[in-house]
Formats: sequence, structure tokens, C-alpha cells
Amino acid sequence: MSSSEIIQFHNCYILRDHKIIKEDLWVHNKKIINPEPLFFVEKKSPNIQVDCRGAIISPGFIDLQINGGFGLDFSHNVDDVEAGIQKVAKGLLRYGVTSFCPTLITSPVQIYHKIIPKIKKQNGDKNGAGVLGIHLEGPFISRDKKGAHSVQHIKYIESGFQDILEVYGSLDNVSIVTVAPEVDKTGDVVEKFVKQGITVSLGHSSGNLADGERAMHAGANFITHLFNAMLPFHHRDPGLVGLLTTDSLPPGRSVYYGIISDGIHTHPSALRIAYRSNPEGLVLVTDAVSAMGLEAGTHYIGEQAVEIKGHRAIIAGTSTLCGSIATMDMCVRYFKNATGCNKIEALECATLHPAQVLGITSSKGTLDFGSDADFILLDQDLHVHATFISGECVWDDDNPETQCLYKRVQY
Repeated sequence: MSSSEIIQFHNCYILRDHKIIKEDLWVHNKKIINPEPLFFVEKKSPNIQVDCRGAIISPGFIDLQINGGFGLDFSHNVDDVEAGIQKVAKGLLRYGVTSFCPTLITSPVQIYHKIIPKIKKQNGDKNGAGVLGIHLEGPFISRDKKGAHSVQHIKYIESGFQDILEVYGSLDNVSIVTVAPEVDKTGDVVEKFVKQGITVSLGHSSGNLADGERAMHAGANFITHLFNAMLPFHHRDPGLVGLLTTDSLPPGRSVYYGIISDGIHTHPSALRIAYRSNPEGLVLVTDAVSAMGLEAGTHYIGEQAVEIKGHRAIIAGTSTLCGSIATMDMCVRYFKNATGCNKIEALECATLHPAQVLGITSSKGTLDFGSDADFILLDQDLHVHATFISGECVWDDDNPETQCLYKRVQY
């Protein structure tokens, strides 16, 4: 299929402008286009028609926090991280993920210096989902709320942003950094990250609401896996959870928060509380570890041995959760069922909202005219049946009852 060909997806329902509507989707030169100029100005017809058999077309899923999968861990496979990224990117296509942020957990300084330069931002294609940049989760976090992070590698900020540069070595390929707001007493570090175009997320924190609000005023706009690795909600000081409803934010500033909707990390009642408090800010993340897509057994995340028992990933020999083995499509379905939200809201939490966090809605996370043609075909129960990147089908379920039908128009 040539990118210069005009493709018409018909017999489908598309997610656009917060609605699911019965409308065709048109693709040309890897972008979603407005078909009206084709008909009335250029007098052109489609080269290819795709019968979607009543499927829902949604923007491709975007995962802002994923540590690895399919036996690969981004923080552990140092010598061949490029191959690891490619393997995970390829495997994610079956789950509807068209873009992701490879996530590095708290690690030794030399690991950052080796890995960060090797993970490049890149568009997706038939070989795998696109890389939106690295998510650095640590090491500037709370020792008391470290979760599965290695305490010996956690760092303090003593000399300002210079400490950051010395630890990471380079920020060229970085899109998100998770920090505990209490380790940045003035907000200067958060402000410097934001000035470099890097999204700051607050997490793994013992901080209170005032700490979170200070960081938000400095430019932070995201919270890492809400409820997990932070102080629990308290009625006299709700901690970072209170940011969902705070009235102390700069004008026009939105608060977004990641949440792991896998039935393990976050209780259904907590999902409902978060969703009903701030539905526009909710972002589904998998926080998937290397064991995602693998069978039960012992695997590794960073330097930690991880044991898979059923649907849980725990630090071997303990009961401490250390990441999810859920896939994004599963998280979307679980979230919809747990909260009672509609399909539109569930899908936007894995598409529009993560794109808003990174400020990339002009190209990702929507089916607006001019957006990248990265989208998925789903049935009414939100199971993924085909994944498209740049208008090209890069994965389908090979099921004759559900797969889309290509039919080249004859002239």
C-alpha cells in the first residue's frame, strides 16, 4: 500500500470530538484527511476501500509508562536495549498500542549513561509501535515510597539541576520524568525540566498536598500511578491525591494522572473515586514489566527478581507489587466495567488524555483531520481486531469473522 493512495474506511463507527459516530475515515499520505476537498476540488476517488464490518475505529492507544514486556526490561537489558525496544514495540501492536514511552526505573548512574542515548524517538511502522521518548521514573524519589525501586540508587537533589544532569548524562531523548515533589524544595528543578520540553510527573512521594501544588505551579502536570507509592488519602491533608480537586492551580492548568486499571494495583472503588473526581485527567497506563506476555515464573525488572503469580507481579520472596503484567486493551475494558463509564470515556483515557499530557494532540490521540493515521479497529466489547500505523495495517487478528476487508477500486 503506497502512502500516496487514498484509502476510505467505511461501514464503521469512528471516535471523534468526544462522540462515536457512523462516518467514513479517509487516509492520504499517512494522515487522516477531510474528504470534501477530494470530491469537490480535486475530483478524486479512493484507490482503496476498507470494509470495517461495523467496527469502532479509535485512535491508537498510547502508553506513557511501560517498563518492558515479552521477556525484555528496558532498565536491565543494557547491552542490547535497541533490540529490546524493537521487540516490545512489535509485540504491543496486538494490544492496540501505536505509541509508547519506554520507562526506566531507578538505576545506577552508569545505566542511565548507557541506555538513555540508545532509546531514540521514532515513528511507528510495520515493525512496531512508535517511541514518544523515555519516561525516567526516578531516582529522585522518596525512600519511604520507593515501591520496587532499589533504595541504594535513590538520589537527593543537593545542587539543583546540575545533580539531574550528572545522574542522567543526557536529556535528549527524554519526554517524562517522575520526581517526588518534596525533593525539589523550591520547584526550580521542575521548572527547568519544563523549560526543556519535558513533562514532569509527581510520584513515589511522601509529600503532602502543598508539595504537590508547589510542583504544579512550577509546571508539573502529571501524577505517576495514582494511589500507588504515595501517602494515602487523609481528610486533613489528602496528599498528592488531593491534586485531582485542588483549587490552587495556575489558570488554565489541567492535572492529569496515570492509573493502573488491572484489578490489582487499584481497587475498583478507588478507580471510581478517581474517575468521578476528575474524569478529564485520567490516563490509563499499564506500568507493565518484562513478564507481560510471558508465563508464570521468575523474571527481572531492573536489578530486582520478579515473580509472576497469576495476574500479579511481585518482588520475589515478598508480597510487594512491582508493576503490572496487564495489557492496555485489558486496562481499557476493566476500567469501563469497573467505573460504569461509556466507551468514549474509556477509550479517551488511553488515547486523547495521554496525548494531552505530552502536548501532541495535533498528531496523536485523535482522529482529527491532519492527525497521524494511527488507529485501531475494535468490536463493541472493545477487543482489538486490527492496528494501523500511518494508514497501514500492521497487525490483525487473522479472524475471517472480524478482520477488515481490503478491496481495491477498479477504474
